Amino acid sequence: MFDRLLEFLGDLPGNRSGRKTLRSDDPKVAAAALMFHVMDADGDRREVESERLKALLAEAYGLSGRELDELVRAGEEADQEAIDLYAFTSVLKRSLTREGCVEFVKIMWEIVYADGELHELEDNIVWRVAELIGVDSRERIALRQLVHGRHPDTRGEAGDD
Repeated sequence: MFDRLLEFLGDLPGNRSGRKTLRSDDPKVAAAALMFHVMDADGDRREVESERLKALLAEAYGLSGRELDELVRAGEEADQEAIDLYAFTSVLKRSLTREGCVEFVKIMWEIVYADGELHELEDNIVWRVAELIGVDSRERIALRQLVHGRHPDTRGEAGDD
């Protein structure tokens, strides 16, 4: 199941490492920025979350070392400079199929559950991103439950909307 998530990220347009500068309109950077945004939503960035994010990006894009660090840095900077989520969600919505959008919501839940806690602000970010990329509430909740099933010791389970 996790391999499918990595494969999905690897299929995003802009997956070629030949580009020298990464911009926020690059789907890889947009995806990384949204991952940072949901990771930081609760105000408590944990090492396990950062490691999960880097592992997802490394496996998905076949990156390591400096290239991975550049993508991580570009994603974090793009998130810090953003005034809203639309800049990133619009890039993903243009770049992904409907199934790809659903898979991205699942990836966001993987980031949320990485630290073993679900905070209501994280839940809210995933809800907002899902809405902006066209994933309805029923699918979002089903994806949350699916990922939560793989992390049964998670504290702070959000309501079912």
